[in-house]
Amino acid sequence: QVQLVASGGGEVQAGGSLRLSCAASGSSTRFTDMAWYRQAPGKQREFVASIAIEGQTVYTDSVKGRFTISRGNSENTFYLQMNSLKPEDTAVYYCNVDWDFGNWGKGTLVTVSS
Repeated sequence: QVQLVASGGGEVQAGGSLRLSCAASGSSTRFTDMAWYRQAPGKQREFVASIAIEGQTVYTDSVKGRFTISRGNSENTFYLQMNSLKPEDTAVYYCNVDWDFGNWGKGTLVTVSS
């Protein structure tokens, strides 16, 4: 099974930045789609951003212009650059590959204080 390891979370003040990383392993092929999701306390997990193998990106409206998803030089590594963070961005962030919703791995906690 594909293993997903998200890292880079932490606590920042509003307006600050963080860069999340995801390392996906356990597959001999390159993943087609990579995505970030988040789950805030008491809320359902929600889509944040995705990037396709051709480079197309999609963002949820609340992060457009502030977050950037990108692929790394390593084929199965990708990132989420988060700028101008807001308290409402506080959540556990999970990475996902190829829309496999049965495999999330351990997320990374982002806490934004006002």
